Amino acid sequence: MTDEGHHLDPTDWDDFSEQMHGLLDACLARMEAARSLPWRPVPDDFADSVALDGAPQALDAVFARMTGPIMAQATGNTHPRFWGWVHGSGLPVSVGAELVAATMNANTGGRWQGATDVERAVLSYLHDVAGMAPEASGILTGGTSQATILALTTARARLFGTDIRRTGLAGLPPVRVYIAEGGHSCVAKALEIMGHGSDSLTRIPPTADQCMDPAALQRAITADRARGITPLAIVGTAGSVGIGAFDDLDALADIARHLSIWLHVDAAFGFWIRLAEAPWRDLARGLHRADSIALDLHKWIGVPYACGACLIADAAAHRAAFTARPDYLASAAEGLAGGDHWFCDYGMDLSRGFAALKAWAAIATHGSAAFSRAITDNCRQAALMGELARTTPGMDLATPVISNVCCIFTP
Repeated sequence: MTDEGHHLDPTDWDDFSEQMHGLLDACLARMEAARSLPWRPVPDDFADSVALDGAPQALDAVFARMTGPIMAQATGNTHPRFWGWVHGSGLPVSVGAELVAATMNANTGGRWQGATDVERAVLSYLHDVAGMAPEASGILTGGTSQATILALTTARARLFGTDIRRTGLAGLPPVRVYIAEGGHSCVAKALEIMGHGSDSLTRIPPTADQCMDPAALQRAITADRARGITPLAIVGTAGSVGIGAFDDLDALADIARHLSIWLHVDAAFGFWIRLAEAPWRDLARGLHRADSIALDLHKWIGVPYACGACLIADAAAHRAAFTARPDYLASAAEGLAGGDHWFCDYGMDLSRGFAALKAWAAIATHGSAAFSRAITDNCRQAALMGELARTTPGMDLATPVISNVCCIFTP
């Protein structure tokens, strides 16, 4: 014990700095070599090798294990020739952003701090890409699954009133959410978490071009209302997980407006096709008409996991669905307790890391034009892959290539 009491600082900052430089070099070397690092199975003894017994270990040994056997077990589908599932190796610039964010150790749930303005800058950029009004709301999330819960919770509060936050589901009619047959399972899970149950989800059959059938949707809504079931939301899909399909968002928006139903768009992957060249960018036509959008930045533009977003057109409804300010979260006119935008008012988390910085760094470094070129290339590559499969003996396409997904089978 020193005069300052017990602390966890390095005993030798110069030595710590030297070892940190080595750690950074090792991380960047791995990113540079990503194209030569295919997937490999986790060794049988790996779990035992990382087990903790509470005893301290030397810093050089800890760093060596992190940059050696632990980093070697990174998810293997970061390799460019691993074509199953969406992942990616991440952007090198975001390694620097993660380092700065960890150094700042900001809790971005609230209070007057620069991290808030960085996140708002990222959200403003996302609103612009989506074509939403500048006064729209939003919040960064761990991913589209969390964003879907926030969006549907906001839809429910606007439909039934914010008293539901106090009274709960008792007395509410059964609700229904509509999604295409190929829609993501996170919507059903959201309904489970919200207390409505996955039976509240109706899957609408597709048209010949794999979009949700608008006529079938209208029939389902009419039938449900006749049975006393209240439509909560229509969920359009922008880039389905199975085949990369896009619903006709303009058609869904027309129905949603005519019938006064919330339109949510699951754009986990397909959001970024808004930056692509024609004809692919037109797949997301009508996205700007959504009441809410869920998307991931850790997919097509390569921001490291986890970084998603929930965008909501009605800022007042968004805040009303989540804001709660007990005495210990009271705002002040100035100082650290000041600021007029606290993100804890727009989601579930009070404790939030500075995920916005890695998103901000990616956008600031590369810009929309570079993202556009990469996304357009991916779509062209998928189209070429489809054509090669179609013309290769013993291979064929399971479904036409729509955007970035090519599904091949052997007849």
